[in-house]
Amino acid sequence: MAAEVKKEIALEIAHVLFVDIVAYSKMASDDQRAAIEKLNQIVQSTDEFRKEESENRLLKLATGDGMALIFYHSPEDPVECALEISRAIKEQQSNLRLRMGVNSGPVSGVVDVNGRANVAGAGINVAQRVMDCGDAGHILLSKRVAEDLQQFKHWRPHLYHLGGCEVKHGEKIDIVNLFTAELGNSERPKRLAMPTQKAEFVPVAREPAPSRKPVLIIAASVAIVVLVVGSFLFWQRQQAKSSALASAIPEKSIAVMPFENLSEEKANAYFADGIQDEILTRLSKIADLKVISRTSTQQYLSKPGNLSEIARQLGVANILEGSVQKSADAVRVNVQLIKAANDSHLWADTFDRKLTDIFSVESEVAKAIADQLRAKLTGREEQVIAAKPTDNPEAYDAYLRGLAYTLKTGNTPANALGAQKYLREAVRLDPKFALSWALLSNVEARGYITQALQPTVALREEARQSAETALALQPNLGEAVLAKGVYHYACLKDYNTAVRYFEGARQFLPNSSRIPESLAYVARRRGQWDRSESYFNEAERLDPRNAYLVTQHVASYFNLRRFPEALRKLDQVLDIIPDDLDTLVQKAAIVQAEGDLPRASALLAPLHPAADDIQALETQVYQEILERRPAQIIDRLKEILAVPDPALGYVNGELRLYLGWAQEVAGDHAAAQESWRQARSELEPFLKEQPENYFLIGDLALTNMGLGDKAAAFKLVERAQAAIPIEKDALDGPAPIEILARVAAQMGEPDRAITALQKLLSIPYTGPLAGNMPLTPALLRLDPMFDPLRNDPRFQKLVESPAAK
Repeated sequence: MAAEVKKEIALEIAHVLFVDIVAYSKMASDDQRAAIEKLNQIVQSTDEFRKEESENRLLKLATGDGMALIFYHSPEDPVECALEISRAIKEQQSNLRLRMGVNSGPVSGVVDVNGRANVAGAGINVAQRVMDCGDAGHILLSKRVAEDLQQFKHWRPHLYHLGGCEVKHGEKIDIVNLFTAELGNSERPKRLAMPTQKAEFVPVAREPAPSRKPVLIIAASVAIVVLVVGSFLFWQRQQAKSSALASAIPEKSIAVMPFENLSEEKANAYFADGIQDEILTRLSKIADLKVISRTSTQQYLSKPGNLSEIARQLGVANILEGSVQKSADAVRVNVQLIKAANDSHLWADTFDRKLTDIFSVESEVAKAIADQLRAKLTGREEQVIAAKPTDNPEAYDAYLRGLAYTLKTGNTPANALGAQKYLREAVRLDPKFALSWALLSNVEARGYITQALQPTVALREEARQSAETALALQPNLGEAVLAKGVYHYACLKDYNTAVRYFEGARQFLPNSSRIPESLAYVARRRGQWDRSESYFNEAERLDPRNAYLVTQHVASYFNLRRFPEALRKLDQVLDIIPDDLDTLVQKAAIVQAEGDLPRASALLAPLHPAADDIQALETQVYQEILERRPAQIIDRLKEILAVPDPALGYVNGELRLYLGWAQEVAGDHAAAQESWRQARSELEPFLKEQPENYFLIGDLALTNMGLGDKAAAFKLVERAQAAIPIEKDALDGPAPIEILARVAAQMGEPDRAITALQKLLSIPYTGPLAGNMPLTPALLRLDPMFDPLRNDPRFQKLVESPAAK
């Protein structure tokens, strides 16, 4: 049974409803039994429960004082179920008092200590914490679920953003309250203290400042006059600039806004997203048009207000808006083309089609827009925009579901697993679906190099097979050519072959920012930093508000230790995604590298990353290690590792390595040794499936170093260097040299450590530890791992040296 459960739901994205009977522990035993029976009866009578149960895709877990229901179809399912439960309690006038929490995230089959089948993962853990923030009657949602529901008009009036709720060890999770006029609990949970805001995620206007004393009125009046005159003169000077800027925007340029989902079944939001993306993709294959990538437009609303300002930000003259309504096998698509400068409608149309004929809509819209903008189409381009990628509607539906996961902003395990799941289903339903094979290969190759997916030999092989299948089916499909290049780059580090495929894809994808972006990555790993910078700039011109692209550009700056430029670029990311946690963490890591621990602490202290936000969590751990006061973070790591998330793979062992380091810095040597022994036992099994994972090998080298096994530590360092030689990868190749420096410093080999550090401070690279910062003189001064070298004059000279270039 345990094996079957693990096989069925290993690392799947699930939508979890956690239900808790309030004050259960205070009830008499008979009352507890009656309450559980009543809860079971109500839950089993709901339509959502019966529907999922009939499809054998609902998992039910008893929790003692309630239950967890695990759905797989849509985040709406657990929310609808929660409302049905609340309605049944009201209609039956039951005295059952419940609180409920909903979250979406990865879950995995496990076997508990008694050998019974169970499930675990961040999806369940966060759902329980969300629920714990509520009182009787509350239906609380995680921010992730609320953002999914926010796409649908019928949910918006019932979502109320509550802000952060503090749970164990100061961690905060964003909570949204769901209630209607009859159901749920509109009162603010007792655990939260701030006023409720409607969950529309819009800036809140500031209150006007109080009036100054009368003595300032004259001075203020004079200042106003000066300001008016100065503003007028400035306005005059700016007119020429504005006119020049407007004329620089090509008339044959367009941005496609997110399409509004008007379907009654709101789970069809993925379908509207997919139609938008497919129309945009067809337009982008017309060389005579400038088409902005979806990653730059997805932050905007379906029908944004200030079109001229958005067009200016994106550098386009025209905007396409649209909506999609799907009912059974019937689809209606409305589109309108707008000239942004004067908000005039150039063209609009409505298309009613059967689902099997949806491709004709995408082709007709693309052709009509090209005609309106007077774009010249080659014969091949006309064929491309009219192409039908599959004859199987179910395969196309699965493809659109997978595509929706790839369009999310975060490159997380949850998004990568969701995309992989649906794209595999698409090619199973239609093995000749080349576009889906190409996207599947891209997801897997990107997951391999970023470790959003576990970088196993099997994953690498599947990425190869998917790319080759796509290319064999359609040799002139730009996405297939690009996928083959990504595979050679990400999985094989075969840069010459990758560049040939990337350049070959240009003729098929003339507007794709992915091509210069990919060439920037290759140039960076070859150590061609100026060329990489040029490619990044080219990609950003095509995709100016792509936060992921800009963040990758930032990475080059901190690899080069160009920290002021990196910080300015991160402010650009925050302009696109305000208050983004990962961006704030990167800023903190940079100021750590500059040696400004108070400033880093100020950036990190308000942040409360989830257990699966590893970059943020490890940066906080490193901060407390650098400050040499790790007591609080030790408790946080212990809590996380008490229920490890299977979706994190070897990273659980990496967190245990950090726990041991923190305990050693705190002076608890015995506890550190035990943590490192556990870390080694958790990390070693992953080497069988990931023999070339140099980050995993580096973790094991540091673990053996902590345990005093000098021979094993140095042997692992050599293995890591062989897996990623610096001659083959200028970006990651130096990382094992940093591991060597750390091992040598701790193992009584100061000459080897100093030689390694001298090398590292002279070159750019990605660091192997938290934040991925390269070593700097400031970090050498602060990092406890280098304490054995402090009295060595050579080390002192390195610490006192100016920042490396």
